[in-house]
Amino acid sequence: MEKTKRAKLEAAGWAVSTPKEFLNLSEEDAAFLEVKVALAAALRGLRMERALSQVEAAQRLHSSQSRVAKMEAADRSVSVDLLLRSLLRLGGTRERMVAALASVVSPVE
Repeated sequence: MEKTKRAKLEAAGWAVSTPKEFLNLSEEDAAFLEVKVALAAALRGLRMERALSQVEAAQRLHSSQSRVAKMEAADRSVSVDLLLRSLLRLGGTRERMVAALASVVSPVE
């Protein structure tokens, strides 16, 4: 979040925190959530690049529109496995998945 926006929110009396702090997540849980959200965003981006509606994507995935919406929202009922398989089924590449993961995963020390 931009510093100016954060300052305005705090000045207005809002408490500003990270999702990790708000949900009281461990480092591992926060990292997993970031990975899931990145994969969900990659799926949505791929669907939009292919000019597919959620209904059309659902047909290709042998699923429903509501399930695609849940995948794109990184709903807790959606597994990482389902996100990865859906990306591949819609024509995503390993490189695209690695790029999505690289945007959130820090190198192992």
